Amino acid sequence: MNTLTGKTALVTGASRGIGRATALALAQAGAQIIVHYGRGASEAKAVVAEITAAGSRARCLQADLAESDGPHRLARHVRAIVGERLDILVANAGIAKAATLEETGVEDFDELFAVNVRAPYFLVQQLLPIMCKGSSVTLLSSLAAHVVIGELSAYSATKGAVDTLVRHLAADLGPRGIRVNAVAPGVVNTAMSSFIRTDEGRQMTLNLQAIKRLAEPDDIAAAITFLASDQARWTTGATLHVDGGSKLQAR
Repeated sequence: MNTLTGKTALVTGASRGIGRATALALAQAGAQIIVHYGRGASEAKAVVAEITAAGSRARCLQADLAESDGPHRLARHVRAIVGERLDILVANAGIAKAATLEETGVEDFDELFAVNVRAPYFLVQQLLPIMCKGSSVTLLSSLAAHVVIGELSAYSATKGAVDTLVRHLAADLGPRGIRVNAVAPGVVNTAMSSFIRTDEGRQMTLNLQAIKRLAEPDDIAAAITFLASDQARWTTGATLHVDGGSKLQAR
């Protein structure tokens, strides 16, 4: 169903994984897509080619969101392309680092917060002038924001910050008719979750979940597409758990 026909979307970190699946799902629903990437130009161009081959419009933009002015530069390029209206922002770009408290350095800590928290915050700020009534923002939280999983204390803190940020942005932008939500995936079969390539890692993951299969990026993209659509018009300030029923006993 072309529920997003006529809308324009920016998806950050869209060259692979959840971002790629989201860009393809939004395009299938009718949206025009700006595919952001930090590295991996060839992968981003492949996403654009797949979208255009299916009959939708897309183009890609590069920006390093770890840099302090990265979100500002990306926003300027987006505004030059779309003009005065951006309907959908999916702030998917993120990084993770598994490390103990003793192993975590200041540079690693700062980079995690720069990409996972600072970048979406200032991207919303800089794109706000071209968002309007009916626009939707979706941020990426994580199961790790709500339960302890492995050696992810710094990463988990960034996702806890995202959950807090969603509520504040929803309150601030609600009077303008702009909705802000987050999705919180569990373990997803992407390059970031390399541990599931082992039998032990796969079994550990399945033991966390009520649904006994590995999540694929498409599973998360479907939830993001729902939040971007008018079907979610009365949903804002929410973090939607899309994790196959992971750690239900801990909630």
